[in-house]
Amino acid sequence: MTPAPSTPHQRDGHGPADDERPVEDLAPGRAPAPDVVEIELPADPAYLGVVRTACAGLGARLDLTLDEIEDLRIAVDEACTLVLPKDTSTHDVEVRLRASFAVSDASLAVRVQGPNPLLPGDSSYAWAVLEALAGDVDSGVEPAGSWISLTHTRARAV
Repeated sequence: MTPAPSTPHQRDGHGPADDERPVEDLAPGRAPAPDVVEIELPADPAYLGVVRTACAGLGARLDLTLDEIEDLRIAVDEACTLVLPKDTSTHDVEVRLRASFAVSDASLAVRVQGPNPLLPGDSSYAWAVLEALAGDVDSGVEPAGSWISLTHTRARAV
């Protein structure tokens, strides 16, 4: 039996130890690259709880307040709902919802992609909800559907 390749030692279980990170990540004044978590699910509202739970867990890792975490969960749920097809009974089973979370020292950026090619305008109620709950919001339409990006920056302690 061939032994499995070794992986870098992790002090906290979340990434390489400081002495194992590339030198450029440790340079003074330069923030390390964010941790990225990606989830791919069937494009069905029944699976949105998985995305909401991931968002809450990553928000907790960033030490967000309970109110900030709940606001992000609601914003991510709304964003996912907007990129999902309106009629899930007729869509192809291969249609997917993708969520990507980038966690840095001070922010959580979430991007959701789904098959719905139509998004509400930036003056719509749904857009106002996203901006109020998440902070920075962006969106776009691609041939395979649409995407919404939300970025929440942690409030600094006073």
